[in-house]
Amino acid sequence: MTLAPQVSVILPAKDEAACIGPVLRDIADVLAATAHEIIVIDDGSSDATADTVQALRLELPQLRLIRHASACGQSAAIRSGVQAARGQIIATLDADGQNPASNLPGLIAPFLAPDANPKLGLVQGQRMRRQDTLSKRLASRFANGIRNAALHDRVRDSGCGMKAFPRAAYLNLAYFDHLHRFMPAMILREGLIVVTTPVTHSERSAGSSKYNNLQRGLVGIVDLLGAAWLMRRRRLPVAQEVAAPSAPGDSGA
Repeated sequence: MTLAPQVSVILPAKDEAACIGPVLRDIADVLAATAHEIIVIDDGSSDATADTVQALRLELPQLRLIRHASACGQSAAIRSGVQAARGQIIATLDADGQNPASNLPGLIAPFLAPDANPKLGLVQGQRMRRQDTLSKRLASRFANGIRNAALHDRVRDSGCGMKAFPRAAYLNLAYFDHLHRFMPAMILREGLIVVTTPVTHSERSAGSSKYNNLQRGLVGIVDLLGAAWLMRRRRLPVAQEVAAPSAPGDSGA
């Protein structure tokens, strides 16, 4: 923990004591060759999530734990993690084991490449062969279609928890609850580039989802209207710093 990590991996977690241990070990194994830290944000869990993470810190010194006194939601948890992160590149994934850690190298590679595009603002995972119920898959497809039509972000799965982005780019975004579902649009709003990459998806091995289709739909309407308003109100200036004038008699040599 004395050297600054290249990558900070952030996991929002609420009541995931039964799942989170294997997920954390998998992340550490997959990123063993990359300087990284793992930050778990316990979002007001009522189970042993925090105790499980604390016990693993003896095994994984790169592991950190942040606790919310009460549940504030996934976007708030990600925000707490990004604010605390020491890495310049952030990667996020869910703590329930449905986002296999083996996808992480593909998410962060474009940022760590020697010829990395400085305008790259987000690598967004897109789940292949989702291991969810049919109703959840259909609801997600419908919601993504509506969002894409309104925001033109050209992403078919913005709700996927697997994302990678520069810390600085995230901190420039207008924050609102459920921001994590609109990251592609908000990154595009800043004049940055969004690319997508396919990621695998696994069945939940334990615990239960923290959302249902009705909850997603009700909050999604308000969020979509707010995101659309933000997209329309953004005006990006073309800014260039002006050089200081040369002193009299200065030849510039």
